[in-house]
Amino acid sequence: MSTERIESLILLETNIDDMPAEWLGPLLEQLLDAGALDAWFTPIQMKKNRPAVQLRALCGPEKAPELRALLFAHTSTLGVRQQEVQRFSLPRRIQVAQTPFGPIRVKLAQVAPGRWKAAPEFEDCMAAARAHDAPLGEVYRAALAGVDFG
Repeated sequence: MSTERIESLILLETNIDDMPAEWLGPLLEQLLDAGALDAWFTPIQMKKNRPAVQLRALCGPEKAPELRALLFAHTSTLGVRQQEVQRFSLPRRIQVAQTPFGPIRVKLAQVAPGRWKAAPEFEDCMAAARAHDAPLGEVYRAALAGVDFG
């Protein structure tokens, strides 16, 4: 018995071969800050054997116009492709695990009734590891040990 849910989302994409690479990282941050659910680059080869990146951003339908405008304003692209996609996802919730390194947020996803996956938030683990001069793996394991799956 599956617990997955189905969402209708928009996938925006464009190929970029004429923009400084240094601008790409901040562009991803802008997309995520503007409401993209995810955004990523894939290296590609374009005409005339030019190296390039394909930029893709996933968003809810209500965010597509804003993100398209952002792509036109902050990239060298002259065109953006858009398609509707379905995303199957597991129900999830955030739990705060109490650890010797402090509270760590943990994402829990229900795979099936009574079965869960857990993933500590990387940023929380990294901050706690730095604050306590502890190995990241140790903090990660402590967060998982502090999860209540009930």
